[in-house]
Amino acid sequence: MTDKLTSLRQYTTVVADTGDIAAMKLYQPQDATTNPSLILGAAQIPEYRKLIDDAIVWARAQSSDRAQQVIDASDKLAVNIGLEILKLIPGRISTEVDAPSLL
Repeated sequence: MTDKLTSLRQYTTVVADTGDIAAMKLYQPQDATTNPSLILGAAQIPEYRKLIDDAIVWARAQSSDRAQQVIDASDKLAVNIGLEILKLIPGRISTEVDAPSLL
């Protein structure tokens, strides 16, 4: 008996919409998408603390302005989680970012 996820894979591309790396390992999607609220949820998982610490160190090296450090650390955390996800999936990852922060 085939489970529903395996059946779906026969007809479509499975894409995960999460920042949870453990879920990626479990469900093995082709592609992934994530957004700031999913990244925030993933950041609450203790195993991802090293990704947060790396983002903070990187942000502090970029600017002495505390507000800018927060912005930079948030962006770097999204990149760090995306890189971890890319180690697990064969396809692509799409990360939603805050448009005003790009201006």
